Amino acid sequence: MADHSPATPHASIDSISEFKDQEIELRGWVYNKRSSGKLHFLQVRDGTGVIQCVVFKGDVPPDIFELCEELTQESSIVVTGTVREDDRSSIGFEISVRDLTVTHLAHPYPISPKEHGVAFLLEHRHLWLRSSRPHATLRIRSQVVDSCREFMANGGFTLIDAPILTPAACEGTTTLFETDYFGDTAYLTQSGQLYSEAAAMAFGKIYCFGPTFRAEKSKTRRHLTEFWMIEPEMAYCELEGAMDVAEDLVAFVLERVLAKCRPELEALERDLDPLMKVKKPFPRITYDEALKILSENGSDVEWGQDFGGEDETILSAQYESPVLIHRYPASVKAFYMKADPQNADLALCVDMLAPEGVGEIIGGGQREDDLATLEAKIEQHGLPRETFEWYLDLRRYGSVPHSGFGMGLERLVGWICGIPHVRETIPFPRMLQRLYP
Repeated sequence: MADHSPATPHASIDSISEFKDQEIELRGWVYNKRSSGKLHFLQVRDGTGVIQCVVFKGDVPPDIFELCEELTQESSIVVTGTVREDDRSSIGFEISVRDLTVTHLAHPYPISPKEHGVAFLLEHRHLWLRSSRPHATLRIRSQVVDSCREFMANGGFTLIDAPILTPAACEGTTTLFETDYFGDTAYLTQSGQLYSEAAAMAFGKIYCFGPTFRAEKSKTRRHLTEFWMIEPEMAYCELEGAMDVAEDLVAFVLERVLAKCRPELEALERDLDPLMKVKKPFPRITYDEALKILSENGSDVEWGQDFGGEDETILSAQYESPVLIHRYPASVKAFYMKADPQNADLALCVDMLAPEGVGEIIGGGQREDDLATLEAKIEQHGLPRETFEWYLDLRRYGSVPHSGFGMGLERLVGWICGIPHVRETIPFPRMLQRLYP
């Protein structure tokens, strides 16, 4: 009689508790291995976690037990065995192995359990992703992205994708990556904001979410040449409204990560107390008030100058929650920022600084909505009028007050994870001297 019994179910480690005392199939890679006489202890990962698989000589055929002796780190294997409770395990379970097949016997793995320098690890980033620290970081990054999208969907925002190739600068002409575009000059986008403004006039509330590029010759721990930003833009919205949305977004994302990523935060040994202390409303201070704090703390920055990394560290250290600094001098902000009607020397802009020395994670403000004023600013900044005609059209046909901001994904992830350098918060970092792998 034919055997119609169900096949052994395939299980992932993150759902292993559902298969207690059942035989399952686990597909993964050898994370680590140790042997003791008649036992092999295989630490196996499958992308969702790590579990110990115990191979007892009396439970498997001799050739399987001998095969386990040959297994190398990162060999890909398929394990069949029974899920058992194990109080000593960090996940509460282990697998008693009945059978094992090798999909591929890995070459000697270059990343060993010993300490490696950052340069070596970045050179092997394609393999380093498999290690516990980057694995935890990038799972948190994924949750941050999911939470941002959830927040936007709940708030009635429509996703509008902005182009990567653009004909003009958004943030400044000195940080553009230039490329030939069939005989014309094009640039990698610095921000999706200008296109988001056009979309906001069509949909009311929108956001774009994608990679942005800055050709900044900077080697600081806060800078990448390619990074991701989420950029909401809202019609009929002034500066205060944009600050409200920015505050709500950061609080929502942090709440979600704390609720869903505790194992990953623990794997990173992140001190959760500072994150737990973050509460709304976030403090809001003017540029002038920030300048006074800096002066009292030894900074020599003068009125009219933008704040540097050390200044941001001083300011953020004064608060347990992110701080919003608004109304900077117009001279240090982009051409599209609207002037404060109470003081034309100030821009209706805002930066949000995260605690613990992370610095700016959000920059934004209210956009200039008057056609004549924007035309004058484009001329004043020496920008090519012809490439901004479409942008000026937004002020010709139904202009309204509108505001928005950009939030840097990598800096936000770095703050939440307690990672000081943003190079670890993106799968494959692009920096001044890093284009490989």
